Amino acid sequence: MLLILLLLKLLLLFKYEHISRIVKKIYNKNSSVSLFKNEYVFKIVLVGDTCVGKSCLLLRFSDDVFTENYTTTIGVDFRFKTMMVNDKLTKIQIWDTAGQERYRSITTAYYRGAAAICVCFDITNRESFNNLEMWFDEVGKYTDNDVDKIVLANKCDLENERKVKKDEVDNFEKEHDIKIMNVSAKTGDGIENAFKFIVEKLIKKK
Repeated sequence: MLLILLLLKLLLLFKYEHISRIVKKIYNKNSSVSLFKNEYVFKIVLVGDTCVGKSCLLLRFSDDVFTENYTTTIGVDFRFKTMMVNDKLTKIQIWDTAGQERYRSITTAYYRGAAAICVCFDITNRESFNNLEMWFDEVGKYTDNDVDKIVLANKCDLENERKVKKDEVDNFEKEHDIKIMNVSAKTGDGIENAFKFIVEKLIKKK
């Protein structure tokens, strides 16, 4: 059953990539496709350790839904979201990749064509923060240098269970010159602003 689901996802990816290549030829664009004067399409990929809440962040942003019993992602999942940013109608393709090592060889293929990467960690999970360096190394292997990156510190609603000190987060942000934004898939806090921040940067590069 799991193999069938994975094959279906790969088929969807193939169809998407095939259509994307055709559209890019028509509009002569490189990474993101400008379909109309005020419309863009950006591919954003979520990465990070398993169980940090990537799938919940995806569902909260795309469908404004949260569930405590979301199953672990098999390979990859994706959603679409349309939002108005700086008077630009922007479509976002958000790809949620599995954090488990056994899916790593599969999920790295989904970095292709990404305009931005969101590296996620859980403020109540120390190991997920310690592994940020590893995730940045992996992103560097499979993406271009000009791909935008941001860190999402999930579960900010569980401040009393925090295992990662705020000073450590601030130091990481300064040392790596990268934006870290507090978000909560459960309450929705910070998620819209985080993706708006990313899209604004991407539009400015156009």
